[in-house]
Amino acid sequence: MDSVEKEFAVHEAVCAERYAAIEKSFIGGDKRMTRIEYLLYVVIAGVLLGPVFAGELVKKILGL
Repeated sequence: MDSVEKEFAVHEAVCAERYAAIEKSFIGGDKRMTRIEYLLYVVIAGVLLGPVFAGELVKKILGL
């Protein structure tokens, strides 16, 4: 029975490391998706409202 408990403890430790790596990947992906989302808003504004309006909107947002 000791062997099974030891194997299970090792398994838990390995899974905890994998879970931490997955969490880290999700956080990085979230930042990337937020950036992509903002870029899509600019493209949508450019298509629907015209490139001049979209350019002015970006300038206002960035403070240029």
